[in-house]
Amino acid sequence: MDSYPNLTGDQLPNDPNKSEETRLTVDPTLQAIQQLGVASVPSAQESNIHCITIIGQIEGHMILPPQNKTTKYEHIIPQLVAAEQNSKIEGLLIILNTVGGDVEAGLAIAEMISTMSKPKVTLVLGGGHSIGVPIAVSGDVSFIAETATMTIHPIRMNGLVIGVPQSFEYLDKMQERVTRFVIAHSGITEETFKGLMFKTGELARDIGTTVIGADAVNHGLIDKVGGIGDALQQLRNLINDHKDMLPK
Repeated sequence: MDSYPNLTGDQLPNDPNKSEETRLTVDPTLQAIQQLGVASVPSAQESNIHCITIIGQIEGHMILPPQNKTTKYEHIIPQLVAAEQNSKIEGLLIILNTVGGDVEAGLAIAEMISTMSKPKVTLVLGGGHSIGVPIAVSGDVSFIAETATMTIHPIRMNGLVIGVPQSFEYLDKMQERVTRFVIAHSGITEETFKGLMFKTGELARDIGTTVIGADAVNHGLIDKVGGIGDALQQLRNLINDHKDMLPK
């Protein structure tokens, strides 16, 4: 029987009979980190900024193998809704290091971020590839680390042959959705974006382009080169501007 039924992990006394695993299990903050990759929504005393991390592969309608590091969209979407409704949260920081993943799940996340009323800043660290590109441009201001990369390529299916014309039309419409979103939420032109997407000879066994840091900014895809400090300062500025616009 548990001797401390009403205590959380950080309140438990040094009980030699309780293992470290038990302590981690009962602490709600550690549970949130283990399950969602984030701590709980911060209180007003801690921070007015909520951070969401999108790492590994974006998992959508299909469950990926357990050895894959994944970000589950059914975890991200409730966080976005909660942050939008929570009056204590005044801004959102989205940090990406993703290889891409499910197209519809990635677009759903990007669309939700872009339609939030609160200021939001995105930061690409390591990589923001494939369907991570729309998420990277979905904020009010986007940053990319100097050495971070972004891979831009067409939507593709496994296999060599698309079996029926309907499959091709579906992929074409999905590709158009991605293209329209990226162009609408960044400074890149349609001609430049499609040129990067369909470039041949740069990626092994594929078509597309990998852009690094300043190249993403030069193409108009990302707003600025910078790190966590730059992104947070930008977000604080946006929050202050947003407050000034609110009715007194």
